[in-house]
Amino acid sequence: MSFPQLDGEHRGEEILAVFDTAFGELLAADPAAFRVKFRKMAASAFAFYRGTAGLFYHDLTVSDQFGSKQGGPYLDERTSRVWIHGDLHAENFGTYMDANGRLIFNVNDFDEAYVGPFTWDLKRLAASIALIGYAKALSDEQISELVTIYAVAYRERIHALATGAKSDEVPPFTLDTAQGPLLDALRDARSLTRFGLLDSMTEIRDFERRFASGGGSVELDAATRYKVLAAFDGYLETLPDSSLARPDSYRVKDVVGRRGIGIGSAGLPSYNILLEGHSDALENDVVIYIKQAQTPAVSRHITDPEIRGYFQHEGHRTVISQRALQAHADPWLGWTELDGAGQLVAEVSPYAVDLDWGDIDDPEEIAQVVADLGRATATMHSAADDQSGESLVPFSTERAIDAALAADEEGFAPLLVDFAHTYGARARADHQTFVDLFRNGRIPGL
Repeated sequence: MSFPQLDGEHRGEEILAVFDTAFGELLAADPAAFRVKFRKMAASAFAFYRGTAGLFYHDLTVSDQFGSKQGGPYLDERTSRVWIHGDLHAENFGTYMDANGRLIFNVNDFDEAYVGPFTWDLKRLAASIALIGYAKALSDEQISELVTIYAVAYRERIHALATGAKSDEVPPFTLDTAQGPLLDALRDARSLTRFGLLDSMTEIRDFERRFASGGGSVELDAATRYKVLAAFDGYLETLPDSSLARPDSYRVKDVVGRRGIGIGSAGLPSYNILLEGHSDALENDVVIYIKQAQTPAVSRHITDPEIRGYFQHEGHRTVISQRALQAHADPWLGWTELDGAGQLVAEVSPYAVDLDWGDIDDPEEIAQVVADLGRATATMHSAADDQSGESLVPFSTERAIDAALAADEEGFAPLLVDFAHTYGARARADHQTFVDLFRNGRIPGL
């Protein structure tokens, strides 16, 4: 596989321009946070890819090289505007406890979710498989096979859902149905406890639980604390009635600021709130976080005014999108506003375990995982449609996608394979360019 070589200097300037659009204001407000973020991104091509969704969509929509400037195969009026994850790579999967108390392995991290072409999710995931495969020294042929396995599993699950498969024929990944590393993650999640999470973040003082100092906690002044609590009151109004176990569940015990959260959230203010939970027992307390929601990279390339006008702010957009894409989402999931900016609010889950690729090295095991990710992606795309309770996508996405894929069954997997190799090579080259820019002081503001 090959792609047209851009002059290194020209590509470097292109990367810096995209970074300025995506990160400019936040970087100027908190350069130290971005130095940490960029050092994490410098660690590997995959880490760089994870942190540069904006560059990915710039390339996908601006360059004819990647085939989406004028739409692309399998995209029509409907399949170009379905709910998508927006940052679907092979590490954005893990466990969560759903609203019914079941441990589920599924897609996670919906900060970039939006409405757009379904193939954009698939291409982003396919390229991430190529990057992981390359890092594990798999051959191009093995990488092609893995992407094909992903495509086939996605296609089969979409077709099953579109043709009315019963729930027991397409079950979610649970302790009863998952296998291999997915089952390992679920078992790890099951071994975790709410008490363990609370013990790591809090302490008992004067017979009441409070946040412990250190570990990224920042004590708030009275004015900031007041603003956060006012935002919390607004958040409560966005929760479904079913979330209210008892009125005292929402009694606030403590509030702190947070720093040092993930690669994608550098420079965004964040707060943790400690709540009473569903009983007076101290081990049932709940920690929720309030985090300023970001502008999703996808949205800069979707011009439909109906989509743009649907959301009150980015916090509302994140929550509505996650509720649409994730069946039985976190019952604490909601939104609010703080200092005029939309905020995402959710529980700091005691049961969250991310898929760890570090020990998944056997090609057969990798293939099994990739197939399951294909099924999970199809289930996610199918959840968010006319049955989701939102009017933005008023049709059956699985039937729309199934019909589009049926028009060219043979071309689907090769399309993703070609893109995976092409963009994987692009990302590896960009990573080296980025490292050189960063270490030589070429990124403005750092």
